Amino acid sequence: METGISIYPGLGGTIEEKTARIERAAALGMTRLFTSFQIPETDRTAFHKELQAVLETARRQCLDVIADVSPASVEVLGLDRFSPAAIADLGITTVRFDDGFDAAKLAMYSRLVRVQVNASTLSEEDLANLEKNGAQMDRIDGLHNFYPRLHTGLDLDYFKAQTALLHAHGLSVGAFVPSQKGRRAPLFEGLPTLEDHRHLGVSLSGRHLAALGVQSVFIGDDGPSDKELRDLAALSREETGVVVIKAKLLSREPHIQDLLSYTFTVRRDTSRDVIRTSGSRAHLDGRIIEPDSDIFRSLHRGDITLDNADFLRYMGEVQIVKCELPPEERTNIVAKVVPNEEFLLDYLTPGRKFRFEFIR
Repeated sequence: METGISIYPGLGGTIEEKTARIERAAALGMTRLFTSFQIPETDRTAFHKELQAVLETARRQCLDVIADVSPASVEVLGLDRFSPAAIADLGITTVRFDDGFDAAKLAMYSRLVRVQVNASTLSEEDLANLEKNGAQMDRIDGLHNFYPRLHTGLDLDYFKAQTALLHAHGLSVGAFVPSQKGRRAPLFEGLPTLEDHRHLGVSLSGRHLAALGVQSVFIGDDGPSDKELRDLAALSREETGVVVIKAKLLSREPHIQDLLSYTFTVRRDTSRDVIRTSGSRAHLDGRIIEPDSDIFRSLHRGDITLDNADFLRYMGEVQIVKCELPPEERTNIVAKVVPNEEFLLDYLTPGRKFRFEFIR
């Protein structure tokens, strides 16, 4: 997965803070930088002083620089008109066209530079018009909006539908998560794509977006903490499509901890009561799972279980409980999904890969 930060010239903070954040993000393995040339609150004088330093730093770090533009951005940049050459000369590698540009112009740009479309508002008709006008679809991707005002972030079902629409046309999709530590002016209420993420941490909201199938995740706010940067960078090291769920480890047995460290695949024959893993028994490597009488109780949603020797040939099967179940002496409760992450279980669909990240 690709990850990135956002930097806004002329919107508070110093040049040194901005360039240092770019360098830190690149050092952590992030590859993309989002900026915007159409924010009303931008201080024009500061913007022009900071823009060159921001773009030069990003260029040295080999980042993909995405610039959000509208027709009014021509004046902000001091250009006579938009052209691919003028954009490239600035050091911008991807142009995100928000509003005010027709399909013919976007198609023309796509043949010369990388183009990004607004994944939150693009319609089936818009995509058809791009294709009709000869757009280079392999040079186009989508990025959802962020929403500064409380309660205006996208509805989850709408987000899913829009993301699926772009995926159906072969486009990758990105989205934003908010910072909880360094929120952007003027409202300081976070810059999420999904309203559900406005008060969630970078790690959980980013992993949720990954579970939803996006290919790029950006922190929308421009003042994230170092921990938030590290949390986001961790996503870039995950295998594409893997759902990562945090859980509390209950077993102290080293061989059980080792068995649970694998990346699992959900079986395709869906069970009503549990999420079953495919091939987990193969990781036993001749070891015996003894019954665990210390944790013997009814099973609850989010319990991670391991069948013991009393379950005969099922010994070693890893499952996640989906609903309340009666006690079962033949299975050990070895871990527990963190309660506020139980919603991620809904994304463990047939054939999906997942792994646990254990916390103390």
